[in-house]
Amino acid sequence: MSKRNKIIYWIATGWLALGMVSTGAVQLLKMKTGAGGADSITHLGYPVYFMSILGVWKILGVVAVLIPKFALLKEWAYAGFFFMMSGAICSHIIMGDAVVEILPALLLLILTVVSWYCRPADRLLRSSQ
Repeated sequence: MSKRNKIIYWIATGWLALGMVSTGAVQLLKMKTGAGGADSITHLGYPVYFMSILGVWKILGVVAVLIPKFALLKEWAYAGFFFMMSGAICSHIIMGDAVVEILPALLLLILTVVSWYCRPADRLLRSSQ
């Protein structure tokens, strides 16, 4: 792995972790406003209890991505982040929200893909063949 890719990986992963932890905390604390807050969740048509589910999975996903080893668990965490953020983007588009409402989820989706793509060899899932 090149030094450039390693730097890109850690920058993307750091921002991804920060974004997921901060929005996960907003959701776990059931804050009314903010990215992923109760106002946003109910506007999209989801029940408020959904915030607890999203918050827990975001925090656990960050732990899985940051800890060493456990490559399969990391793959699941990246997949979960991808589906959560693409689902958020689709939900905003369906509701006819402005682009500015979509940008936080789009940024986290891009960071997820960049972090996954640039991850070091020791964080890759190896084939059993």
